Amino acid sequence: MKRIRIEGGCPLTGTIRISGAKNSAVALVPASLLSDEIVKIDNIPNISDIDALNEILKYLGAKVSRKGTIMEIDSSSIVNKEIPEEISKKLRASYYFMSSLLGKYKHVEMYFPGGCSIGARPIDQTLKGYRALGAVVKEEGNKYIIDAEELKGAEVYLDMPSVGATVNTILVAVKAKGTTIIENAAKEPEIVNVATFLNNMGAKITGAGTSTIHITGVDYLGSCFTEVIPDRIEAGTYMIAGALVGENLRIENIIPEHVDSLINKLKEMGVSIKEEEDAVVISKGENLKEVDVKTLGYPGFPTDLQQPLTTLLTQCKGESILEETIYENRFKNVPYLKDMGADIEIVGKKIYVKGPTSLVGSEVEATDLRAGACLILAGLKAEGKTTINNVEHVLRGYENIIEKLTNVGAKIEIEEI
Repeated sequence: MKRIRIEGGCPLTGTIRISGAKNSAVALVPASLLSDEIVKIDNIPNISDIDALNEILKYLGAKVSRKGTIMEIDSSSIVNKEIPEEISKKLRASYYFMSSLLGKYKHVEMYFPGGCSIGARPIDQTLKGYRALGAVVKEEGNKYIIDAEELKGAEVYLDMPSVGATVNTILVAVKAKGTTIIENAAKEPEIVNVATFLNNMGAKITGAGTSTIHITGVDYLGSCFTEVIPDRIEAGTYMIAGALVGENLRIENIIPEHVDSLINKLKEMGVSIKEEEDAVVISKGENLKEVDVKTLGYPGFPTDLQQPLTTLLTQCKGESILEETIYENRFKNVPYLKDMGADIEIVGKKIYVKGPTSLVGSEVEATDLRAGACLILAGLKAEGKTTINNVEHVLRGYENIIEKLTNVGAKIEIEEI
């Protein structure tokens, strides 16, 4: 196990460069299996989720090499075999392999995916897409056996604009016969990234980034090169750090429109933000105003920034209200923030945060990826020393977080226990 120790109160100044998007990379890597040739993906983040996906690739027989930020994947000799539970449970995104293998071979056997414990994360909309395209789904406990004599294009209406279900339906549809139309599709930038990757291989996908996506099936997908977009959630996390303890903290290699919802909320609070073409400069906010926030699919406020933002809300005057509409169990960070001095009440899907309150260093636990990010931010702001246990969750999604924060002035270290 690992833990992080932070001595709070240190101003952050300098530049943090944002890495490739975790939520894109974990879909692009499994999507590579649909190619019958070699593909290269640049700007791959060095995080443990990618290591887990590499383990699955190699288990299936793919040839994988990494040089710097470039990953080269040759899946021409893979074997379609059951993906065992001990590796599929390491992360939620393992289910993208289920879709790639089904799309390529019309048969897949795999166990229910893992990931952070942030509430019920059913895959019913993904299975709905499979069935619409002609697959038969059998469930044996937490194992799925999925077969299709033939995959045929169909109209798929998603009951909610799920990112996972949208990506999974695309992956199955790119080699199906005919045209598939996904209605009420998710619009996240990561979906555009995946569609661009597949189109570079030879797929025919239009409408990615809108609520209606058209996919015309093709027989063959070849080699290609693509680049992972900058991570908007990593960018948002460091932007919040700048609003807490920044002194002209520059966050670069971002796509500003991808973090518009956060920028607008920070401005509403009274945070000073200078926007550049591919960067923002942020300093600690003074006399911050309370705000109301509701998580929504893109372009709304992202659920993945809800927990990090909660730390900043503790520094706003008055009562802020934050409503979580995506996951029902994403307030596990709250008890630990309260241990550090926050005044927060959970009422159903909402939290009420009264401030400003002084945060004091404490020993806390990262219960999931974004909860861990929230507590790191709290540790940076708090008076005294904070110890965060179970930080493997954080390492799943933030590349070189210790180094990046140390380089801009944080007193933070990681250690084995």
